[in-house]
Amino acid sequence: MRSIVLPGDLLATNPKVAGHGTYVENGKVYAKFLGLLDKTETSVRVIPLRGKYIPSVGDVVVGVVKEVTVNGWVVEINSPYMAFLPIQENPEMKPNKKPNDVLDIGDIIVAKIINIDPKMKATLTMKDKMCRPIRFGRIVAINPARVPRVIGKKGSMIKLFKNELGVNVIVGQNGLIWLNGDRRKVNIVEEAIYIIEQEAHTEGLTDRIAEFIKKRKGELENAGGS
Repeated sequence: MRSIVLPGDLLATNPKVAGHGTYVENGKVYAKFLGLLDKTETSVRVIPLRGKYIPSVGDVVVGVVKEVTVNGWVVEINSPYMAFLPIQENPEMKPNKKPNDVLDIGDIIVAKIINIDPKMKATLTMKDKMCRPIRFGRIVAINPARVPRVIGKKGSMIKLFKNELGVNVIVGQNGLIWLNGDRRKVNIVEEAIYIIEQEAHTEGLTDRIAEFIKKRKGELENAGGS
């Protein structure tokens, strides 16, 4: 899973590998901003998340725990505004547990926005069937403005991914999308999502994506794996 990094996260100890979206301090390489980590033998870079998300009550978001406090978790949601998950809104929290036993810094969660105060601070809950901590699978990042096209009319695109490829998809309104399933099929869905992001303004997109999936699925099957 390509991991999401927060500003100030330590990425490498060799300054020679520092790439885009990083900075070097005392010979170590750190992340400059929130983004997806792209690490190879010779370089480390951070791919920025595209477009900033403005929170809205009822939205499902994919977020990264930034800080653990006694009464909950500060969560980064790809927004200029902060989000907070109170301990009473996390069903995994039990009386004998500390907050960082349940969720720690860098953990990824699916949560729902239940309140926004006048300063735009969002309150989150995980008491919803879609909400969960994410321990496996893959995160894909797109411009939040393209989210409706990825979901499709009445969830048509999501159904297409599920029915044709058996891949589970949870789309955060903040532009982060969780994919889970067979790795090769997840690759196809990731490609399809990037096509949707690029061509969101064009006509007949659903048909083209259906065609693309059919073609790629056929290639997979011909390669000996269904």
